[in-house]
Amino acid sequence: MQQNNDLKKDIVAGIIGYLTMVYIVVVNGSILNEAGLSLEAGMIATILASFAGTMLMGFFGKLPLILIPGMGINALFAYSIIGNNGFSFNEGLAVVWMAGILFMLTAFTKMGVMLKEAIPESLKHGITIGLGFFLILIGVEKSGIITAGEQSVIAIGDFTSPSVIAGIITLFIAIYLFVKGVPANFLITMIIGTVIAMLFGVSTEGAASVHFEFSEMLFMPSFSAASEISFWVSVFSLALILIFENMGILSSQLDMLKKTEAYSKSYRITATSALLSGIFGTSPTVSGAENAAVIASGGRTGKAAITAGILFLATIFIIPWISMVPATAISPILIIVGFLMAQNIKYLPWEQFAECIPALLIIVMIPFTYSIGDGMAFGFIAYPIVKIALGKRKEISIPLLTVSILFFAEFVLKVIGVS
Repeated sequence: MQQNNDLKKDIVAGIIGYLTMVYIVVVNGSILNEAGLSLEAGMIATILASFAGTMLMGFFGKLPLILIPGMGINALFAYSIIGNNGFSFNEGLAVVWMAGILFMLTAFTKMGVMLKEAIPESLKHGITIGLGFFLILIGVEKSGIITAGEQSVIAIGDFTSPSVIAGIITLFIAIYLFVKGVPANFLITMIIGTVIAMLFGVSTEGAASVHFEFSEMLFMPSFSAASEISFWVSVFSLALILIFENMGILSSQLDMLKKTEAYSKSYRITATSALLSGIFGTSPTVSGAENAAVIASGGRTGKAAITAGILFLATIFIIPWISMVPATAISPILIIVGFLMAQNIKYLPWEQFAECIPALLIIVMIPFTYSIGDGMAFGFIAYPIVKIALGKRKEISIPLLTVSILFFAEFVLKVIGVS
C-alpha cells in the first residue's frame, strides 16, 4: 500500500514538474530561433534534449530531477557565442561539445573540486548576476518596452503599439502570478499572454503541422572556427558557467531531498546530458531550478523524472499549438528569471573592494557590451590586476590566471584584427 502511495506521489510530482517547466520548450525554441534554427526545430531540439537528460536522471540517477536547457546559458549560446562571434550554428554546437567534454572531465576527475576552489566566489556571483541583468535586457527588448534610441543607446518603446501594450499587460500579470506563488505560473503566463496578444491583434501564427525526420535532429558540430582564440574563450566561458551553476543547483536540491550522497552521480549525469545537448542541437541542459516544486510535491525517486521525461517527449505532438506563443508572452518569463538571478547581488562582499570591483565589472559589462563572454573578460582580467596592486599575488590561482590570460589575449587579437 505504501509503495502504491509513493508511486502516485512520484507520478503526480513528475506531472507538476513538467507543467512547471514545459515553458522552456517555447522560450528556448525562441532563443535558438534567433541563433539560426527554425522555431519548430528549436522546440524539437529542446524537447529531445530535455527528454534524454531527464530520462538519464530517472533511470540511472534514480532522482526526481528534471533536466532542461539552462536559462542564461541559452542566452550565452545564442547571443554571444553565435551572435557576437559570428559563428555558424554548427560552430556554436562545437563549442557546446568541447565545453561538455570539459564539464565531464570535472565530473569524472578531481578537476571539479580544484576548479571550484580556484575561482573566487565573488566572480561566480558576478557571472550569475550579470546573466540576470542580460536576460532582463533581452526581455524588455523583446517586449518592445525599450528599443534602440536615435539620440541615445536605448530609449523607451512606443507605448501606443499594440504589441508593446500586450507585452506590458502580460508582464504585470506574470509578476502577479509569480509573487502569489501560483503553481505553473510561467505556463499560465504564456497562455494568458497569447490570448492578450490575440486580443490586441499581435501575430500568433503557429506551425501548421510537425514534419521532421529524427536523423535531421542529430546535429554535427563544425570545428572550422577551432583555430580562433575566440572559439576557445567561448568554450572556457561556457564550461565555467556550466560547472558553477550545476554545482550550486545540485547541492541545494540534494539538500532538500536529504540525499547529499548522490551528488557525484547526479553531477556526472548532468555533465553527460550537457554534452548530449550538442547532438540534439541546443544549448546545454541543467537541473531546473523549478525542481523545488517536484520535491515539494512529494517526488523522491527517479519515477518522477521518468514521468516528466515521457510528457516532454509527448510535447512534440502539440508543437503546432505551442508555437503560437508570441514574443510578448515569452519576454515576461525572461525578465522574471533575470530578477531571480540578479538577486545574488546580496552575496557580494561589499566591504571588500578587491573582490567587488571585478565582480561589478562583470555585472555591468555583460549587458552593456551585449556579450556575456566580453563581460566576463573584464572581471577576470581585472581580478589579478587588483590583487597584484594590493600585494596579494598568492590569492591568484593558476587556473584563474590562465583564464584571465586567455581573455586578455582575445582582446589583444581583436584589436590587431586576428580574432
